[in-house]
Amino acid sequence: MTRFRPAGLLAATVLTVAALAAGCSAPAGEPGPTSLPGPSQPSARPSPSPSSPPPSGSPSGVPSPSDGAVSPAPGATPSTRPTPEPTPGEPDLSLVAGWSLEQKVGQVVMVGLPVKGPFQPTFDMLESRQIGGVFLHGRTHAGRQPVKNLVDAAVAASTSPVPLFVATDQEGGEVQVLRGQGFSDMPSALDQAELSAPDLRVRSLTWGQELAAAGVNLNLAPVMDLVPQQSAASNAPIGVFGRNYGYTPESVIAHGNAFAEGQRDAGVQTSIKHFPGLGRVTGNTDTTAGVTDTVTGPDDPSVAVFDAGIKDGSGLVMMSSAIYARIDPDAPAVFSPTVVGLVREHGFDGVIITDDLSAAVQVESVPPGERAVRAVAAGVDVVLASARPSVAPAMVDALVQAAKDDPAFAARIDAAAARVVAAKAGL
Repeated sequence: MTRFRPAGLLAATVLTVAALAAGCSAPAGEPGPTSLPGPSQPSARPSPSPSSPPPSGSPSGVPSPSDGAVSPAPGATPSTRPTPEPTPGEPDLSLVAGWSLEQKVGQVVMVGLPVKGPFQPTFDMLESRQIGGVFLHGRTHAGRQPVKNLVDAAVAASTSPVPLFVATDQEGGEVQVLRGQGFSDMPSALDQAELSAPDLRVRSLTWGQELAAAGVNLNLAPVMDLVPQQSAASNAPIGVFGRNYGYTPESVIAHGNAFAEGQRDAGVQTSIKHFPGLGRVTGNTDTTAGVTDTVTGPDDPSVAVFDAGIKDGSGLVMMSSAIYARIDPDAPAVFSPTVVGLVREHGFDGVIITDDLSAAVQVESVPPGERAVRAVAAGVDVVLASARPSVAPAMVDALVQAAKDDPAFAARIDAAAARVVAAKAGL
């Protein structure tokens, strides 16, 4: 196995970072991409049981002898059956035709890469597990070139059949992973909402160009959670840190979409988050178990905000890990076919990604491998293991084994990998 050696390329620069928090990428005392740190609290409820089994179906690939094929008559010229077009809204399984199961599972997992880098276990997974995406987590003020060196090293280590997703959290305010020369100091989303939408789009284009120049092609942003103004001070995940684009659906839609459009104008894909909304909870899913929203239903204005982001063209949607009592009271959204299915009901045919499942207290009572399997069975396409990448191998192994044991789950892996590959077109 090729080992990454930080001589030359990375030895000249060392990225300075704060300590990592339990969230996807944030250091202690700073917000993560989904929620913000606070005092850890014991769980008030046991871990929910799985909502429902994986959808029925069978793996794609080889047609059966009874699929309607007719042998040509003697002397006739055999005709070539045209490849059927994928059904609108369904993934194009031809994108992963001929791939091994391990290659497909690799696309379904995104692994954390500490931005201080290098981190040998992640490089090993990129090579041996054919992982399809990395998430730069932590904090750095070292500037663009050290980040670009780290990204280049990750790309060089990769054995993925298609380009890597290189993701980070560059929202602005207290959630900005990359700083220093080559990166603007971005205002918080609440301050961004003071700009006109056209002005914000122009500024976001610049911020996106800075990411692209460092090799980042996916920003897990913008936050499109709708936070009531009267309870913002007690909304630990979003409102306390001004991660929301104002307090009305109109402001969140106009400014969240403007930010996303500017990023995509720069060639950086976006993920709106955290469906179906974290604006009404008080707990932090990174540090607290049993975080539950008792208000939001499937037709809530906070869900309609995400519908607008979907229609605007975001390629990814990130799931919340909270429980939504009025949608599915029995499981966190990320494990719930009902809540994940609601994203598809809004016409979204892109990639659905989890928030960090490697270290979040909300799901810690579930073994890491089972977390990945439950999320994919619910309809998620990418499992994010960012804050504690050491658990990613267990997730990969569990996904592979589940697909070997269950044809229906294997079909889910096929669909998820195909969606990821489609989303990477043009990278």
